[in-house]
Amino acid sequence: MTSSTEPHSVVPDPRVRAVLDRLHAAAESEMEAFTQEPRPDPPPEPGPFNAEGAAEFFADKYISLEREQGNLLYLLARSLGARRAAEFGTSFGVSTIYLAAAIRENGGGVVIGSEIQPSKAAVARANLEEAGLSEFAEIRVGDARETLADPGGPLDLVLIDGFPNLNLTMLQILAPHVRVGGMVMADNVGSFPFEMQHYVAWAQDPANGFASATLPLRGGTELSLRVAPPSAD
Repeated sequence: MTSSTEPHSVVPDPRVRAVLDRLHAAAESEMEAFTQEPRPDPPPEPGPFNAEGAAEFFADKYISLEREQGNLLYLLARSLGARRAAEFGTSFGVSTIYLAAAIRENGGGVVIGSEIQPSKAAVARANLEEAGLSEFAEIRVGDARETLADPGGPLDLVLIDGFPNLNLTMLQILAPHVRVGGMVMADNVGSFPFEMQHYVAWAQDPANGFASATLPLRGGTELSLRVAPPSAD
């Protein structure tokens, strides 16, 4: 019997699980160190995401999905029979591995990742290679507003987990490609309320073709189901 203290993973392949365990452990250690750094007293008032210099600051940061979110992402991809997925914000490839593993189990296909930092994209590709999933992933380097403008076909599943100030823009770019019955998952609803309130409002507006709800994972994870085709206008 598995110990209740061991992290639970829904991914069946032990090779994939080993890579994910290593990456999650590193991300968790990084986050623990970050939370232990001295904070101003009193803390500053919450404000908009500071995009200036963000690419440089996050160049060596994991900022990845937590284990529970990864499990959910994998289960969504499997239940949808996903063959084509896209993600805004690949980082070191944690979410990419969950998606690629599900796509392989579904019979094959591709997850199209996006990463603005070439060095992080290189590490993500190495992690995918270590997990045995390289053939099911394509990492596009550059501005996601350009690299994901054409995902190459209808999308079964989309993950939005990049710079918060661009999340709504990326949802609007990718939404027309999401098939009816497909889904969009977004992180950081609670972490970046200024930006994500606009994202959530758009996703939860029935006029945009989605049924959407905020789940209590990591302070807020938005899950959106495409229920109507994109409008023609």
